[in-house]
Amino acid sequence: MSATEDTVHAAIGDVERFCRAVFLAAGTDEATADAATRAMMHGSRLGVDSHGVRLLDHYITVMTGRVNKRPNITVVQSVPAVALLDADHGHGALAAYRGMDKAIELAETCGIGAVSIRNSSHFGPAGAYALDAARKGYIGAAFCNSDSFVRLHDGAMRFHGTNPIAFAVPVAGQRPWLLDMATSAIPYNRVKLYRSLGRELPAGVASDVEGRDIRDPSLAEMLAPVGGEFGFKGAGLAGLVEILSAVLSGMRLSFDLLPMNGPDFSTPRALGAFVLAMKPGAFVPEDVFTAGMQRYVEVLRSSPPREGMRVMAPGDREWAIAEERERRGVPLDPATREAFATLGERFGLETPTLLP
Repeated sequence: MSATEDTVHAAIGDVERFCRAVFLAAGTDEATADAATRAMMHGSRLGVDSHGVRLLDHYITVMTGRVNKRPNITVVQSVPAVALLDADHGHGALAAYRGMDKAIELAETCGIGAVSIRNSSHFGPAGAYALDAARKGYIGAAFCNSDSFVRLHDGAMRFHGTNPIAFAVPVAGQRPWLLDMATSAIPYNRVKLYRSLGRELPAGVASDVEGRDIRDPSLAEMLAPVGGEFGFKGAGLAGLVEILSAVLSGMRLSFDLLPMNGPDFSTPRALGAFVLAMKPGAFVPEDVFTAGMQRYVEVLRSSPPREGMRVMAPGDREWAIAEERERRGVPLDPATREAFATLGERFGLETPTLLP
């Protein structure tokens, strides 16, 4: 998202230091502080600001009981290529990174590794976990359901969560091909961000309590599924995520989950998730895979654009934003700056220095 006059910037390293320090000051273990910070910084680096550092205040709030600050994450069941991980109600980012580590371990032996995660919490940016696999030479995928906020196509009630899908593929000599999408037209945190910035929502992405389209983020009672007039496709994809995340893990379906935003911040939400890793060389020789991916993205990026447009591979926009933010810093909207100030005062920590 582009900056507005109400948005200022802070150096990436300074923001990362502050977030990690806040988690530790709140009593989390090192693993939780590291994983939660890594996931948020992924969002803020790559322009997924709805799942970036603006979540810090919420994460500290839920550490009062909903989320286990020092979980004992265990693999409770494992067979060739498949494992079940119990997150002990720890932070969802820690569970997802640990789950992907296990999936990669299985894929190294079996060619493919699938890990179902149970007793987790807020997932954060799904792309962070898929990308973790791609950076290690594996194809990675990550899925998670969330509490109901998305209507069905032609529906007028909250049914699915925003239920993200992420898929990352290594490309030799280049940054990975990275797809990271909500199955809603926009993620709910984007609504909150637009409220903070005082911006109107795009048309056709949110509805009021009766399912009528609105643009005022303060009136948003539910989101539309991705696809516009063909939203049945987005609703179907959300159902796929629901099955992989909740049904396979034995966890709660979206419409049975406690809301992310309370008012109950003491009861664990028991979220499910699902991560997958595939070893390319188990399917075809490594050189064949490498040549195929390079050929694919080369022709994709060089294909003719429509007038005034630019063709990009999934992830290209995010990598461009990441390069810009390495120079300019992380954007902080007014609500996030206020939250940082409150957290800094509460824990006696120096807040990130704002850049000119």
